[in-house]
Amino acid sequence: MTVTEKKPHNGHNATLYDDNHSSSGGSESAHDVFGSEEHHDIKYKRLSWQLVAILMIAEIVSNGMLSLPSAFAVVGMVPGIIIIIFLGVFATYTSWLLVQFKLRHPEVHTMADAGYIMFGPVGREIMAFGTFAFAIFATGSQLLAGQIALATLSDSKLCNLIYTAIFTIASLVVSLPRTFHGLGYVSILSVLSILIAGLVAMVAAGKEPVVGRSVEAAVTSNFYSAFASITNPVFSFAGHFMFFVLISEMKEPKYAMRSAYCLQTFTTIYYVIFAAVTYGYLGSAVLSPSFSSLSPYWAKVSYGIAIPNLLLAAALYAHTAAKVIFVRIFRKSNHLHSHTILGWGTWVVLIILCNALAFLLATGVPIFNYLVGLAASLFAAWFTYGVAGMFWLHDSYHDGAGFREWRRQWGQFLLCAVTVLIGAFICVAGLYVTIRQLVDAYANGQIPSPFSCKA
Repeated sequence: MTVTEKKPHNGHNATLYDDNHSSSGGSESAHDVFGSEEHHDIKYKRLSWQLVAILMIAEIVSNGMLSLPSAFAVVGMVPGIIIIIFLGVFATYTSWLLVQFKLRHPEVHTMADAGYIMFGPVGREIMAFGTFAFAIFATGSQLLAGQIALATLSDSKLCNLIYTAIFTIASLVVSLPRTFHGLGYVSILSVLSILIAGLVAMVAAGKEPVVGRSVEAAVTSNFYSAFASITNPVFSFAGHFMFFVLISEMKEPKYAMRSAYCLQTFTTIYYVIFAAVTYGYLGSAVLSPSFSSLSPYWAKVSYGIAIPNLLLAAALYAHTAAKVIFVRIFRKSNHLHSHTILGWGTWVVLIILCNALAFLLATGVPIFNYLVGLAASLFAAWFTYGVAGMFWLHDSYHDGAGFREWRRQWGQFLLCAVTVLIGAFICVAGLYVTIRQLVDAYANGQIPSPFSCKA
């Protein structure tokens, strides 16, 4: 079954979009979300596959990377490396499933559109909420990472609330361009910053290792402690919810898998090297984020270099949250492609609201970090892993011979079924771990007050 063998298989598409769909030949531009842009003022489909790869790396290799050494401290060096490599390979496979679905359904712009194709209006609304909510929580998480960086650089001379506000304003400004291409070349600086920051941190850890550190090849632990640490590497690959949005703005979506290969290869190799070297030199007492375990001087240098990446990641998430709503409102409208007052006014308001909402949640909700864990378990676990298997199962069933198609391609069927089950397991286990951590935090009095100046 190739990406051009598409057959109409349900009534959802005809309701949401004007025509029956086809993903082949010149008809693709007539059915994708932005259509033909030859005479449009604002052109979205300008991204090369190389720039998409850079944007993906800028989005994913950020805050999550800094939590990996502490995960190694819980499970040990060997299990940690095996887990990251497995997750990298697995994320590559689910990326392929997602890209194939997008190529077969060029009208899909977000996970919400995919949910509509598979599950109708209810599926659309659930996945739309999940996409928006996770993007907002991810924005807030990056704002807090920026707050830590700014506080470290200035020796915490100001209230943390002020640092977060400063980073929020910067994120708002960076996220204002209407297209991802407007953020594309800034993302090159972002990737260079996190790459160099990681290299500097590894050199600093090697230059000033922790004396008497404990580094274990493998650590025996109970399920709760082990999975609590594994959630960090699991969700450090959780960027799939943005893939549809990014691919929709590619000049040639057929090359999207090249971007995914670059992303997963880079992240897997870089994650393994960074986590192993940092844990090896800093030992089991390494903090999360790991830059905070370095000496004050090197912590400042590392955080200072990483700031462009933390900032662009926040802007990318806020931009995505705003675009989910913006395209939903103005799809097939001239406000989507023209410099109208209503179009630009709505876009600016959405950008302000998304950044403001992320700021309020990150600073005003004492259990925000736990809410991020809940959102990651509920949505990222599915968007990155489980739902990709559903894509193939849906299309092969409806466009093939139903159950007979599954039987004919039994190997792929089993892989996709296992993918769905793994997504369900990560979701349930992640919820259990996060809720238990929240209960323990309340019991131990570790929940800060809203809008606190303390970290």
